[in-house]
Amino acid sequence: MATKKEEKQFEKERKAAIKAREKRMKEEGLEKFLTPDQIKYNKRQKAIGAVWPVFRFLILFGLCFVILYPLIFMLSTAFRPNEQMNDPSIIWIPKNFTMQNIKDTWKVMKFDKTLINTIILNLVSSVLQVVTCSITGYGFARFKFKGKNILFGLVVMMIIVPPQITTIPMYMQYAHFKPQFLAKMLTLGKTSLINSGWTMYLPALFANGIRAGLFIFIFRQFFRGLPKELEDAAYLDGCSPLYTYVKIMIPNARQSFLTVFLFSIVWYWNDYYVSSSFFTNNDTVALMLKNLNTTLAKTLFNNQSVSVRQIIVWLEAGCLLSITPILVMYVFLQRYFVEGIEKSGLAN
Repeated sequence: MATKKEEKQFEKERKAAIKAREKRMKEEGLEKFLTPDQIKYNKRQKAIGAVWPVFRFLILFGLCFVILYPLIFMLSTAFRPNEQMNDPSIIWIPKNFTMQNIKDTWKVMKFDKTLINTIILNLVSSVLQVVTCSITGYGFARFKFKGKNILFGLVVMMIIVPPQITTIPMYMQYAHFKPQFLAKMLTLGKTSLINSGWTMYLPALFANGIRAGLFIFIFRQFFRGLPKELEDAAYLDGCSPLYTYVKIMIPNARQSFLTVFLFSIVWYWNDYYVSSSFFTNNDTVALMLKNLNTTLAKTLFNNQSVSVRQIIVWLEAGCLLSITPILVMYVFLQRYFVEGIEKSGLAN
């Protein structure tokens, strides 16, 4: 299957060939041999070629404005003194910039401690989820067994069913975890897993974490697209299915692994519903951002009732702090991420 880059190059060469042919026909005076339908077709193609770039620019410009407007507003507000929010002469660029909003929000969110805690939770959960979902997707793609279609139907249900339906049963399971000796071993003395990272690690370990159904589907689609001859050759050499998966399939699925890993990191990073259900004193970036309005009113305004307009500069500063690590990660990995999207099941 041709990549987007190859398709663009082919389209560019095709248009260049058409223009060269038309130029040669004009020079040789061959237009008089064309039928009226062919002449109309050439004129229509010229008109479309002239109008389409302008139309495409307007579409892209409108979409970019809709997408980038919140980011531009966030940057404009996060570094703006609070008193300038009520200045009608300021629209986008403040009269002077300040870092005090960032410093105040950093302190209120306990961002250094919160960031480390979130990174640990995200990395462990994402690595476990990538490993287990890839093995599960490989099993669905390459092996035949009884109940395969039923189990894959459950995977599809994992994508469709919202997490709110399973939260209460999972909470009861974690709050009264059995067997108790295992709970004490995992939590160093407690019989409940609530407020423990295991509420995130255990679902990821069993391919049931956040968006796990989608990741299993991505791996299944990718492994189905690999040539069957790779496995046949490995089996002839005496490789077991697990050894074949590790030595043959994983090296060929690097882009899919990276794509799923980045998706998992972002979704775990932005999750606050699952976190707020199982954590009460285990802070994450998403939970801190969710409660930032209340925390700012308590810390900066002594529990007074304040409107969003009064604290919006600190709220936007909190949003900027929250998305900065993800943006930095994407800047360094975006090339591999795009390649993974093209070569994974999402491009099929």
